[in-house]
Amino acid sequence: MAFRRSSILLRRAIGSSRTAAVYSSHSSLLRDSLDYSDCRRWFSSSVSDSKGTAMSAAGYHVSNGPAYMRGAVFWEPNKPLTFEDFEMPRPKANEILIKTKACGVCHSDLHVIKGELPFASPCVIGHEVTGEVVEHGPLTDSKIIERFPVGSQVVGAFIMPCGSCFFCSKGQDDLCESFFAYNRAKGTLYDGETRLFLRGSGKPVYMYSMGGLAEFCVVPAHGLTVLPNSLPYTESAILGCAVFTAYGAMAHAAQVHPGDAIAVIGIGGVGSSCLQIARAFGASEIIAVDVQDEKLQKAKTFGATHAINARKEDTVAKIKEITGGRGVDVAVEALGKAQTFSQCVQSVRDGGKAVMIGLTLSGAKGEVDINHLVRRQIKVIGSYGARARQDLPKLIKLAERGIFNLEAAVSRKCKFEEAGQAYKDLDNGGIVGRAVIEIM
Repeated sequence: MAFRRSSILLRRAIGSSRTAAVYSSHSSLLRDSLDYSDCRRWFSSSVSDSKGTAMSAAGYHVSNGPAYMRGAVFWEPNKPLTFEDFEMPRPKANEILIKTKACGVCHSDLHVIKGELPFASPCVIGHEVTGEVVEHGPLTDSKIIERFPVGSQVVGAFIMPCGSCFFCSKGQDDLCESFFAYNRAKGTLYDGETRLFLRGSGKPVYMYSMGGLAEFCVVPAHGLTVLPNSLPYTESAILGCAVFTAYGAMAHAAQVHPGDAIAVIGIGGVGSSCLQIARAFGASEIIAVDVQDEKLQKAKTFGATHAINARKEDTVAKIKEITGGRGVDVAVEALGKAQTFSQCVQSVRDGGKAVMIGLTLSGAKGEVDINHLVRRQIKVIGSYGARARQDLPKLIKLAERGIFNLEAAVSRKCKFEEAGQAYKDLDNGGIVGRAVIEIM
């Protein structure tokens, strides 16, 4: 009950507040009693252990709200998520603290939960989020503050570029060295430290991307884009991974052109997004492949011109039949299975592209016919995501114009306390499309 009362106080203090001078378009949400320019931090202490790990400061607050929040914690593989109280996260330079509004339910998180993708634990999963800017870290660049003023609505990409490494300097945010070296390898942000500490004990908890299954999260500013008022928080969360990953596969890896024939194997949240992106790029034939008729039926609403149930038909033979014996220009594997990896390669035409985006058990192998690959000039390309600074604004425009249908893509909305069940349903094949957890 104490936590609930504190949460209510915090929501009243910062939930949707705006200052009239900056946010006149949101006048109905103003609270004259609160001026974010008066926000301060209170630190009772700031210490490090012998290893240099930053410890939480029990006296830290955001405005006049409580000093703690709630988050869902993954402790070890195949164990239930538990809800724990955390000290309020503290952003550092060029980082932004956001009040999390919604977080998507993704297979990548499920791979972590099942121990298929080794990751530091305990951790907070959840990596496609929307939220409201609450605070900037000290010494944050003034341009970042101008772009993301307190109170602005934002969407976060799961690949959070540092903006300064070798690849980021070349515009290849999707290969950010800091992201892979620190976040994916260690569960931290780019100073080598997490921003999450359990309330009371101060025990560090690691972050899968920004650790979105929590009431607040810290995101490097380069991983955020302003979300227009015309787009809803809940449905827009999938822009940060499901749609983001699909766009990276279609725009950068496959480089889809108008008139191309496309096959997508695995019609989950990412696969169904691939269908919509392929349609937006002008693909002439869009072939959806899955083993569930319900998913295949919905695939047609996303732009699929043909649907193949892989349990009932030979996938490769059917794709060749649809394309006059030639094969598709681009095949996308969005499932992460050895069998579908092989099918993807076999389904493309001579000189075609097989794009792999499905994650799987760490160390898993896929077989290919080397002679076929060499003689027919088949290109096998891995694609993990898109480029936050360049691509996320483009995806928002696609959604604003209705070219990408966010509402249709989100098939279930869950309460925060239902997060564990949502991942169980995802594992059992019970979610068609994408589920989103509402945290606001």
